[in-house]
Amino acid sequence: MSIKLRQLEAFYAVGQLGSMTLAAKKLNISQPAVSRLLSSYAESIEFKLFHRQNGKLVPTHDARFLLREVGRLLDSLEHIDEITQNLTSGNAGHLKIACLPGFSTSHMPRVLSDFLTNRPNVTVNLEPDGANRIFEWIISEQYDCGITDVFSDHPAVECEQIPMRTVCIMSEGNILGEKKIITPEDLVNEPMIHSRRDSAFYRKLEEVFTSRNVKINSWIETRQFNSACMLVSEGRGVSIVSEMDAREYESRGLIIRPFKPLITHNLILVRPKHTALSTIASEFIEFFEKSLEPFRLKS
Repeated sequence: MSIKLRQLEAFYAVGQLGSMTLAAKKLNISQPAVSRLLSSYAESIEFKLFHRQNGKLVPTHDARFLLREVGRLLDSLEHIDEITQNLTSGNAGHLKIACLPGFSTSHMPRVLSDFLTNRPNVTVNLEPDGANRIFEWIISEQYDCGITDVFSDHPAVECEQIPMRTVCIMSEGNILGEKKIITPEDLVNEPMIHSRRDSAFYRKLEEVFTSRNVKINSWIETRQFNSACMLVSEGRGVSIVSEMDAREYESRGLIIRPFKPLITHNLILVRPKHTALSTIASEFIEFFEKSLEPFRLKS
C-alpha cells in the first residue's frame, strides 16, 4: 500500500471541514483534485471514508479513528518542518562550548546571553575545565568549540590564535594610579599577583622584566586572570592581566593602566578539524569573535 502525504492532507482537511470545496481552498488546490486524492486514498485502504449527512461529508466510524492518527502525523511533520527552518536560519539547535573556568564566570555569560536573545529554541551546554580536558573533548568531537590559552598542533584540532591586549591593574589609592603608563621599573617594590610559572604568559612577563633588569616581586600565583582581578580589587598587590578580564572588574574599584613594553595574551579558539560545524555553532563562533574586537590587539 502506497500512501502519499497529499492524500492524507486532503483526507484530514475534508474530515475537519466536511466539504471538498472548503478543503480545496485550505490546501490551495482545485475541488476535483481533492476528490481524486480522496478516491485514490479510499482505494488504497479499501474502506469507505465519508458518507453524506445534511449536505456535509461526515467521517465513517473507521475514518474518525484514522483522522486522529493522521492529525498527529501532520502535526509532527509540521513540527519537523518548523525545526528544519529554525536550524537552517540558526534559530534552533544545540550548542556545546568548552572553556577555561575563569572564562565561564566573566566574559562568556554575557556573550552567551546576548547570542541567545533572539534564539529562544537554542539549547546550550557550557562546560568549564582545564586546557588538557578541553582538547580531549575537541579531539573526540564532543564539543563544537573550545576557548583556552594553550596552543596545540594536533591534526584533529583547528586552532585560531587571537592576540589580546594586556594592562596593569591596581586597587584604588595605589600611588601608581597617578601614572598614565606602567613599566617594569614602576613595579620593583609592588607585590605581584601573576599567572602560573609554567604558563606561556608568565614566561613572556618574566622575559620583559629581565630585559629591564627588574625582578618580579612575586607574591601570589594563580591560574586565572579573573582571580588576579578579584585579589587586586581587594587591595592585594598589582597584576598584569588581559584587558578584557580587567574591564569585567573595573566597577569593583580597579585602576587600569597600559603596560609597556607590550605583552600579548593569546586566546586560543579551538574546534574539531574534520567535522563540519552546524549553522548555530558557526554563528556563535562568529558572534564570539566579534565580542573580542574591543580588546583585540590590532597589528
